[in-house]
Amino acid sequence: MTLLPTLTGVGRLTADPEMSFTQSGKAVANIALAFNSRRKNPQTQEWEDGDVFFIRGSVWERLAENVVETLTKGMEVLVTGEIRTRSWEKDGQKYERPDLFIRSIAPNLAFAVAKVAKDAASQQNGQSGQRPAQGQQQRRSGPPPADDPWATGAASAYSDEPPF
Repeated sequence: MTLLPTLTGVGRLTADPEMSFTQSGKAVANIALAFNSRRKNPQTQEWEDGDVFFIRGSVWERLAENVVETLTKGMEVLVTGEIRTRSWEKDGQKYERPDLFIRSIAPNLAFAVAKVAKDAASQQNGQSGQRPAQGQQQRRSGPPPADDPWATGAASAYSDEPPF
């Protein structure tokens, strides 16, 4: 099994996310990111920009839809994903560049205020991440499972004492 390098860091969007759809209808958003280092110069006591790493990233499906609705150019974000090599051919010439397959991304709350709300698909389908077929509604039948402490009211029976 080959493991791809994982990047977790704080970056800044250098453009608004761009939404597109695959031929099969899956949503994909492309994101341009810049990661840079800042350090305080001990002689001048001023902050200075260091090296900058630019990378394009992609997010898929519901995450892509949420990113396009939430994030804009200039926002500082916390991001995690795998670095991959994107290859393509144009006019007989082969090209490659690093690409970040983004698993999670969120605004940095050190510089922004966010109001968290479930997206429409989450409200309809719980946490399954799947949407019902067009024209169908997901239905729950029967009471919640008896071993689910959050659904049965058993959560109030828990103690603050550690279990050891």
